[in-house]
Amino acid sequence: MTTATTAFSVKAKITQAIKVNWVPGIVLQVFALTVVLLYFYYSPAQPVFSFIAGLKLKYNTAFAIISTAIFGGLLPFVILFLKKRIAKPFFLHLLFNILLWAFMGWLIDSFYQLQSLIFGAGIDFATIVKKTLLDQFVFTVFITSPLITALYMWRESNFNRLQTLTSLKDSFFNEKLPATIFSTWIVWLPAVTLIYMMPPALQLPLFNLVLCFFVLLLSALNKD
Repeated sequence: MTTATTAFSVKAKITQAIKVNWVPGIVLQVFALTVVLLYFYYSPAQPVFSFIAGLKLKYNTAFAIISTAIFGGLLPFVILFLKKRIAKPFFLHLLFNILLWAFMGWLIDSFYQLQSLIFGAGIDFATIVKKTLLDQFVFTVFITSPLITALYMWRESNFNRLQTLTSLKDSFFNEKLPATIFSTWIVWLPAVTLIYMMPPALQLPLFNLVLCFFVLLLSALNKD
């Protein structure tokens, strides 16, 4: 593949990522902002937030793993399965979803806790900006996006190892990964800013809500 062809392919994938994600992204930002506003300004909602924060503080890592597996893996799988949008073998896809997002729950929660150790638990402007930049331009670019892209390419091949290796060689860096990173920025750059406005015990729960809402919204608006 020539340099010009590669550049065109990357541009096409990024354009497609923007086209697919901008509407869900806007709706999702409104959703996340609503949750944040409810926390800060709607006192009747405080018992709910306190209950969720209490669960997170009590069970910590177990809460992160189980809740993210449910909101990122199980619930979207069930909805997509009912809409006949899951390929066979169903059990492997379900297992993949649950295990992937259980691991991501642990990884992201660990990262949030690391951020609190580095920058503190404050919600001042400077702290939020530092956390958001490290999250989106280091953690996302070099860890979560490459990992999720490779694993979803494996799933797209119906868990065929040789086909996955071929796809990784042919399109990982010049198509799939750039599209994933730009999709993530469109959706999560504003959302992560809102997440870091919440106290530490409520950051992962808000992430899970946004994640589940985004997956379901994206599936409702797009056929693929």
